[in-house]
Amino acid sequence: MSNFDFVEMRVPAKAEYVGVVRLSISGIANRLGFSYEAIEDLKVAISEAVTNAVDHAYFEEDDGEVTVGFGVYGDRLEVMVADHGGSFDLNKIKGGIGPYEGSESVEELREGGFGLFLIEALMDKVEINNDYGVIVLMTKYLHEAEVGLDDDQISTPQ
Repeated sequence: MSNFDFVEMRVPAKAEYVGVVRLSISGIANRLGFSYEAIEDLKVAISEAVTNAVDHAYFEEDDGEVTVGFGVYGDRLEVMVADHGGSFDLNKIKGGIGPYEGSESVEELREGGFGLFLIEALMDKVEINNDYGVIVLMTKYLHEAEVGLDDDQISTPQ
């Protein structure tokens, strides 16, 4: 079950690269067999996350980068969007990430982060790590029945 592909890309923190990231997630999700509607949801969610990073992460830097990572599993797609360029240390991120609580003040995460509410509505799971800038980890399951349940597998451990 730990077998997965990891695709990582870094783009300049500029609005004109949001479309490049949208095309990438569309291609990956299509290869995994996501429905048209699910792919549209993924494109909107990643656009919100990347736009949020572009708009708010780089007040003082001229040449910032946004790093996007795709964890491609058999049953789901995990998407990471980080404000700061540089490769993901997956273990560090997974260890330090927690669920996004709707009750959290979005302003604390980043001013103008209303896009997180839309992302949460479109994705099956949204987690936030703001130890090193802000990292948004979004998960979309291939089949909605798999959200939080493993009872549709062929053999279930007793």
